[in-house]
Amino acid sequence: MTTNTLVPSRTTVTEVEEFLKKPPAGFSVEALGSGGFRVHSDPQESMVLIDDFDSCRGKIVFQQSLGRKVKMQNLWQYTSMRKSLLSKRIYLLVSAYEENSSETNKKPKNEARMLQQYVVSINGNDPYIRWQLERGLDWTISSVAGESYRVDIDFTDVLKSWGAKNLHIIPDKPLKVKPVWRDACFTLKYYSDALFDFSHWFGFSKIKFSVCLYSAH
Repeated sequence: MTTNTLVPSRTTVTEVEEFLKKPPAGFSVEALGSGGFRVHSDPQESMVLIDDFDSCRGKIVFQQSLGRKVKMQNLWQYTSMRKSLLSKRIYLLVSAYEENSSETNKKPKNEARMLQQYVVSINGNDPYIRWQLERGLDWTISSVAGESYRVDIDFTDVLKSWGAKNLHIIPDKPLKVKPVWRDACFTLKYYSDALFDFSHWFGFSKIKFSVCLYSAH
């Protein structure tokens, strides 16, 4: 399956195998002698938030990745992170799992069958995406009680928009099975040096906001 573009330049969804065979501009893939791949990218153009993971072809390492959970400890790091989010393409690894619509054939969540893994890119500089990210980050700062906080930024709605038009990933069950998206988010953690940040200690400084592909209006 080739890369699918939902809104021109706004976001793409690419199977991992396809990504490794035909990496996008700014990426290169190095096959390792021990098996697996090392993926290189230009940190000036892209923000990769993908942890190392295992595939049927070995371990995949995104060399310049910051990981899915990014820690910040001062205002400079926060400002730099915010600037990158609002100006670069953001890359995540997401998974599509099977959801069976039959009421008599439900599986526990941990037994769901994984259908495919995708590398998703979101253009943080796209006006609509940028507006949502700015609004969410500003809302986070104004909402948390303490100086330290954690914010989860969720792109599940973006993947649902893609899935609604691409259910042929299971051609033999186009109506009975639809994908459930997992790992379509990343986390920013800001730690201050405040000695008595009780709100953070007791878990009251956790925020989550979602980004969608289309405006509801």
